[in-house]
Amino acid sequence: MSASILGVMTGRRRRSRAGAAAATSFEQRLPRGTGSALTLGFLAAVSIYGIVLGGHVEDFRQAYGEPRHAIARALGFGINQINISGLVELSPTEVLGAAGISPKISLALLDAAEVRQRLELVPLIKEASVRKLYPNELSISITERKPHAIWQQNGELFVIATDGTVIDMLNDARFVRLPLVVGDQANVQSKDYLKLREEAGPLKQRIRAGILVAGRRWDLKLDNGVDIRLPEEGAGAAIARLAALERDQHILDKDILSVDMRMGDRLVLRLSEEAAQIRADRLNKKPNKQKGPEI
Repeated sequence: MSASILGVMTGRRRRSRAGAAAATSFEQRLPRGTGSALTLGFLAAVSIYGIVLGGHVEDFRQAYGEPRHAIARALGFGINQINISGLVELSPTEVLGAAGISPKISLALLDAAEVRQRLELVPLIKEASVRKLYPNELSISITERKPHAIWQQNGELFVIATDGTVIDMLNDARFVRLPLVVGDQANVQSKDYLKLREEAGPLKQRIRAGILVAGRRWDLKLDNGVDIRLPEEGAGAAIARLAALERDQHILDKDILSVDMRMGDRLVLRLSEEAAQIRADRLNKKPNKQKGPEI
């Protein structure tokens, strides 16, 4: 009986020595000051618990966030570093705001799936992934939808993606540089309009908007207010022809309201009221007859 007990105790002692060696190796791998940090975290957690018991939860919450998050941060699980990748139009501040991440949040109690869902509610974000890297690091990767154009419909402006999907209403000045399309279904046919802009060559810089008419053809609005009415078929050739005419004859600098290119090779120019009146006056004006010398 005594030998048996002695053997067990000896075995335990031997295991204890092995455990002590392992503990020493583990301590060598820990960062210096870890023990002190854990001690301070424990004391802070006890203090927070006392505040909760004292009935000062709301005041504490306003200052430091939820007690559970504060305890986790006190134990060393705060968020000290956040890595965000995939940003194009969005800023880190916008991403963190949408994700609901603040200094009052702890990494340990952060719900990564919930953060991802919040981010994917942002119209500009197509996909998001969130990873927690203990003890203090958070990694966020997003894929943004690419803003393609601005669509005007019923007096409202929307930012749209390449497939015509509405990303959001236009409420941000950073998107005003995008091409503008107007009219019903213009969003889903915006690629055709952008192709026409490219075929316009140097005239592209003067095109301010494309207006889809009856879902079949485009009118272009230039920077001087002139309307270009393109045909349903051969619109690319028509806009290239107009660009050549402008280069050679500067017809768009004349006092006109519109250029109608829907009738094949013919160009119909609509003059402004003032120019039309001047032209009418010239046509109606009769030449003066020369009078002979009076006798």
